[in-house]
Amino acid sequence: MYNRRTIVGASTLLAVALAAGCREAVGPTAKPHGPGAPLLDVTAAGGIALDQHGGKLGETTTIWQDFRPTNPHNGDAIVVTFYWVGSTNIITKVYDHLSDAAWTPVGNTYTLVEYVTDGGVSMATYVATNVQNFPEGTFLNGDQNLVVHADLASPIQDGGLTMAAFTGVSGAVTAQALGAHRSASGAGSSYPTIADPGAIAIDAGALAYGVTMSNNGQSAETPTGFTTIGVLTSSYMWVEADYAVQAGAGSVDPQWNWYFNSPGNWLASAVALRPAATQLGFTVQPSTTPPLMTIQPSVKVAALDALGNPATSFNGSVTIAISKNGGLLLPGTLSGTKTVTAVNGVATFADLSIDQLGNGYTLQVTASGLTGAESKSFNVGAL
Repeated sequence: MYNRRTIVGASTLLAVALAAGCREAVGPTAKPHGPGAPLLDVTAAGGIALDQHGGKLGETTTIWQDFRPTNPHNGDAIVVTFYWVGSTNIITKVYDHLSDAAWTPVGNTYTLVEYVTDGGVSMATYVATNVQNFPEGTFLNGDQNLVVHADLASPIQDGGLTMAAFTGVSGAVTAQALGAHRSASGAGSSYPTIADPGAIAIDAGALAYGVTMSNNGQSAETPTGFTTIGVLTSSYMWVEADYAVQAGAGSVDPQWNWYFNSPGNWLASAVALRPAATQLGFTVQPSTTPPLMTIQPSVKVAALDALGNPATSFNGSVTIAISKNGGLLLPGTLSGTKTVTAVNGVATFADLSIDQLGNGYTLQVTASGLTGAESKSFNVGAL
């Protein structure tokens, strides 16, 4: 039996789901894989990677956890899933602060992405991108650690959270960094009971983060290709968090095989985070173009992540310039709109022209915070 809700906001995934069971986090470690799950790379050098993580159960009046002993890096994305006994969303506020006596505010924004409930348990997943304003490093005395905190409208029997910080995620505002997301819930009484939020499109280099929760499950098998971040259990719930980095564009359908020996419920959600743009690359550039005529087709430049995959969350400004290498003629002048705003990671220069004949021209593009790029050499003359 399934209950399913889907929101498709983009083509990158962060998968999330919850289960019932352990109080100490374990991981990251690999676990047995259930059938039907997608093949994903756990991580890729230079792309998205797990930075820090934490979690606990046993909370009854408020839910919080610090990254201890080591803080994430400024610029990371933090994904945090809160879970509790109850059938309504009682979270009134999610915020961060330091672990000092003053609870010094940090001020990052945590956006609710998914909430799902069934069988008397609930979970809600929040995301903060490009987190800032806290000290980096290891703090063994626990007075400068970053704390993620949720205030509740009423006490609970049991609750907690899992949280994970990732490097290499888009530094855009959360609304641009998020991709598709969906939730599902269901029931089972035997093995295997499959917890499946449903398939979601995902970009190359994107993060798939998974959590599965049950009120009566005895353990869950990790989806194929995922690595376990941590497992938490109590007498009320079992929670497992997993992650993977997508090797190529396509779809992902994380599924957990639950062990039930009596009737119980499971929850699952899926959300998307895109990789960060780090560099520019020409996708359409001139070969030979007539002088004083608009360059056709239009010059196009894409924002790329560290692995060379399209970074569709980049919507910043890109500026283009021209140079001429060698030859007897003076460099020509580039006319047209030379600074444009990228749309879904692509900057299109639609009205460029050059007024001077010659060979060995190149175009250079730059954007704030990204490595620039140079076009191949081309000529200005008769086609």
